[in-house]
Amino acid sequence: QVQLVESGGGLVQAGGSLRLSCAASGLTFSSYAMGWFRQAPGKEREFVATINSSGGSTYYADSVKGRFTISRDTAKNTVYLQMNSLKPEDTAVYYCARLKTRGGLATAVTSYDYWGQGTQVTVSS
Repeated sequence: QVQLVESGGGLVQAGGSLRLSCAASGLTFSSYAMGWFRQAPGKEREFVATINSSGGSTYYADSVKGRFTISRDTAKNTVYLQMNSLKPEDTAVYYCARLKTRGGLATAVTSYDYWGQGTQVTVSS
């Protein structure tokens, strides 16, 4: 059974930092690309960042490039999202997800099959 559990969200002032974690269960964690998405009130879920199975390739949404860093620790079955220089527009519920197929990277919500429960990130002005 695949389970993804996010943690690390909270309230932070603009310009601050947060580190989100996503703990994944299962023996095949290292075989799949993982992604982070976010959803603000009244808006559709949007792509934030993704990382391939080995951790050697990443891709970011233009809105977060240069500020956020996605990484993974295979030994801990965990993917991280380091968020720096946070802005009020970063406020959203953040979700981690697993890509449906092995290998490659994707940005579409429909390309991912398993999702965590989400963690709230609120950035104050």
